[in-house]
Amino acid sequence: MEVVILPTPEDCGRVVADIVARVVRQGTPHNRPTLGLATGSSPLLAYQELIRRHREEGLSFAGVQTFNLDEYVGLPAEHPESYRSVIRREFTAHLDIADEDVHGPQGDHPDPLVAAREYEHRVRDGGPVAVQLLGIGANGHVGFNEPSSSLNSVTRVKTLTAQTRQDNARFFDRLEDVPHHVITQGLGTIGRAEHLVLTASGSAKASAVAAGVEGPLTASCPASVLQLHPHATVIVDEEAAAQLKRADYYRYTLDHKLSHQPH
Repeated sequence: MEVVILPTPEDCGRVVADIVARVVRQGTPHNRPTLGLATGSSPLLAYQELIRRHREEGLSFAGVQTFNLDEYVGLPAEHPESYRSVIRREFTAHLDIADEDVHGPQGDHPDPLVAAREYEHRVRDGGPVAVQLLGIGANGHVGFNEPSSSLNSVTRVKTLTAQTRQDNARFFDRLEDVPHHVITQGLGTIGRAEHLVLTASGSAKASAVAAGVEGPLTASCPASVLQLHPHATVIVDEEAAAQLKRADYYRYTLDHKLSHQPH
């Protein structure tokens, strides 16, 4: 695992955008990459930077396939807080990427368990995911894999914790409007991606970042599963890195990377 500590959230967004842009540029017209997209506040600055590069530098996403990490159960795709709507509003609608190439679980499927199984197959068939973007919850969740999630889990229905619902209530009119269930890619599903890129900023994420990066490998902190991955990059600002015991080593490593060595 590579840990990149940068001064500001904006710096983190630019480095995440660098990783995604490099993969997109390396694709050929007949072999476009597949990207895994996360919602929440963590990747927004990276999305904004990628939109800027598309508009100002000609970075093309034509032919790129994307798969969302998760979706609320019970919300139709057109609901403003469905993750399909959020990803479109915050990112893909501003790019030259076709709507039909942006995939997500069907939150309003009459049987969410069936929807989860179908989405797992779609992710498998559409892969491999070249870069999977991830945020991290204050309790260490990634996607909506709450603590106690199996480290080898696949896409399934999960019940949100009271804390996660409270954290997400700011996007809804009332706490009562926040769904209790989601369809989420499992930790095993996420781990099939070729490159995992987790980003976080702010002191509220410091404890979770430290547990995921330096704590034990445990279902009590789902983000710790990144420790098993052959290519995982954690990109955090100084506040989110505040509880990392090996922060000086991570900074030293970043300063002494080979000039041609990517994240």
